[in-house]
Amino acid sequence: MKVKFLGTGTSTGVPEIGCQCEVCTSDDIKNRRLRASVLVSIGDKRILIDCGPDFRQQILNEEFSPIHGVLLTHEHYDHVGGLDDLRPFCKFDDVDIYSNSITLEALRIRIPYSFRENKYPGVPSFRLHEIENNTTFNIADIKIQPIRVMHYMLPIFGYRIGNFAYLTDVKHIPEEEYAKLKNLDTLVISALRIEEHISHLTLEEALEEVRKIAPRKAYFIHMSHHMGLHEEVQKRLPENIYLSYDGLEIEV
Repeated sequence: MKVKFLGTGTSTGVPEIGCQCEVCTSDDIKNRRLRASVLVSIGDKRILIDCGPDFRQQILNEEFSPIHGVLLTHEHYDHVGGLDDLRPFCKFDDVDIYSNSITLEALRIRIPYSFRENKYPGVPSFRLHEIENNTTFNIADIKIQPIRVMHYMLPIFGYRIGNFAYLTDVKHIPEEEYAKLKNLDTLVISALRIEEHISHLTLEEALEEVRKIAPRKAYFIHMSHHMGLHEEVQKRLPENIYLSYDGLEIEV
């Protein structure tokens, strides 16, 4: 399995518009973060996790081949704002989208033109699949395990694929969900910043979750400019725990 980090930033991206802090003005490309998304490849099968407003920019340098499924964590704009840019991939087939009922209903409201009986020519064509917690499903014969986490008061999904798990926008992991995270090779989990936040894990809280889950390796995502400079923060992290960065590709 290969995992390509298409974006590793929070909802505003980094640099944040109008900000002149040392992170936003840094020349280090690891401090420039598009909205969070990863592309998972297993053989010739590809699964996209989240499709934010930077998707077009993120996908331009990738191979143009089918995307076999899109896993959406939740309906917030920084995770779904690029769905219209999946239009070119509809040349292969309708694009299959998987998420919970809250997210799918939000899509029907936000992009209704994709779900009308008589569609305008050229709009993207989607097949929506409602998924339930504790029920695994397959995309192109690849087993997917939903993991229910809390984004403040909003229940959202993370996903486990083999020995890889992706959890973004996390504030709390219900105790019963930890069983789904046993024996991981690689955990990707959000860590917004150093200071406390109402709906996101801080760096220290994310480190505590990594210690509890105990994967072989962990990568942090969904970081804001308040996290600090990439290289300085990385020096302070324990062994086998990393700040991810846009364009990073790992094998699991």
